[in-house]
Amino acid sequence: MSLSLPGRRSLLRGSLAASAALTLPAALGTAPAFALSGRPRADWGVQAGDVSADSGLVWVRSDRPARMIVETSATESFRDPRRWRGPLLGADSDFTGTTRLHGLPSGEQIHYRVLLADPDDPRRTGEPVTGTFRTASTRRREGVRFLWSGDLAGQGWGINESIGGYRIFDAMAKLDPDFFLCSGDNIYADGVISATQALPDGSLYRNVTTEAKSHVALTLDDFRGNFRYNLLDEALRRFNAQVPNVIQWDDHEVRNNWYPGEVVGTGTPYPAGTRLDDLAVRSRRAFSEYFPISTISGRPDGRIYRVHHHGPLLDVFVLDMRTDRNANSADDQTADRQGILGAEQLAWLKRELSRSRAVWKIIAADMPLGLVVPDPVEGLANFEAVAQGDPGAPLGRELQIAELLRYVKHRGITGTVWLTADVHHTSAQHYDPSRAAFKDFAPFWEFVSGPLNAGAFPASALDGTFGPDRVFVKAPTASNVSPAEGYQFFGEVDIDGHSGELTVRLREYDGTVLFTQVLQPGRVGQ
Repeated sequence: MSLSLPGRRSLLRGSLAASAALTLPAALGTAPAFALSGRPRADWGVQAGDVSADSGLVWVRSDRPARMIVETSATESFRDPRRWRGPLLGADSDFTGTTRLHGLPSGEQIHYRVLLADPDDPRRTGEPVTGTFRTASTRRREGVRFLWSGDLAGQGWGINESIGGYRIFDAMAKLDPDFFLCSGDNIYADGVISATQALPDGSLYRNVTTEAKSHVALTLDDFRGNFRYNLLDEALRRFNAQVPNVIQWDDHEVRNNWYPGEVVGTGTPYPAGTRLDDLAVRSRRAFSEYFPISTISGRPDGRIYRVHHHGPLLDVFVLDMRTDRNANSADDQTADRQGILGAEQLAWLKRELSRSRAVWKIIAADMPLGLVVPDPVEGLANFEAVAQGDPGAPLGRELQIAELLRYVKHRGITGTVWLTADVHHTSAQHYDPSRAAFKDFAPFWEFVSGPLNAGAFPASALDGTFGPDRVFVKAPTASNVSPAEGYQFFGEVDIDGHSGELTVRLREYDGTVLFTQVLQPGRVGQ
């Protein structure tokens, strides 16, 4: 697919860029009092999330207390709009809010605009901010296209306006996806962003900076500030207004490689005895405030894992491999009920996979399966992901994955594909029992892409337990390569509505295709 192809939204982008110039029609009654001082502003843009065939969530942040109002229309002119009364936005949610839209037509372009009104004087309103999304089609022939990646503003590489900021989002928008799957590390709460970082050629990488990014996140306001930082980027705000999100989280939303029950701190940068469970509670609340997510919207203690239904062609199983995992360790135990998912999530995943009638079942993991991700602590060879480098029979967290893979095979579940990010390079792995120590599973593919804007790293070692063959990889040979030097990646999944074929393309930050793999529908293993 060429970047120059016009998309379903290609005619909308000019108006989206000028969205602040729109005014509300007289059909709403009294004209908004734009001239009044102190009217609410939505400078952080808008987002849509977890869009289905007949519903979606719309998000906004105000600069002061306000009532959120959403209007939807089939056209950009907003003739005869449908109006939705949203929540009051106040300090308790950092002036953010989400409104659920329901009863929408399937397979249609939905234009929306968000108006913020003074809760004490409805005539005092801010300028509307517009966005658009396409609901999932119930007709198979429409096809589906989505993108995925992860890892934003990591290793001190933040918004560098001299290279176009988070420029990867402009390349992704040109592909006109139905949605974007962010595979975690939406923020780096444990990372500081300073004004400059030195590059290998002696030049400087220059960051936009904020107070919240001058130290690691400890308080609720710190975590909120991390999410706000990313929304300073114009390319990301443009993308959010055009493409709905499906968001999951991983470790850097709290701290690198964290797990439940972990206690850290030697005084700097974390106070001695810092309980990461406490930080996770604050992060999850800020996460729920800054993203429109169906399972936790308005419920900071709600679960993050969920299934995203996108018509007859696609179900996306959005995992949480962080909240219910066991402690990082040598990961060589011979029995492990908790694993990386926890028993409850594993049971849910089995159940939902067996119920799914979609042609393709994407398993959106926030960590890879067969790539070794170390977490060394004081000389101990601990591990962070599933694999631990032992190519023999399953041990530790591999036991839970083996159970899942066995279940998929014996239930005859077709069309499973694994997608992830996390390791800061891009690759394609094919898993086959003929190469594996554990053989009771059907072949499958795992595709890795990222980072969006973070340090890039060399390719991870492979673990032979499930027989991975790395068919493609692009990664630097040095560690922590900056976004200015390339090695930023995203992936594309395109499902043809007629043949049912699924095509995966691994792309660079500018949209260049690096690798393509076509998969056929209706097979237990590929």
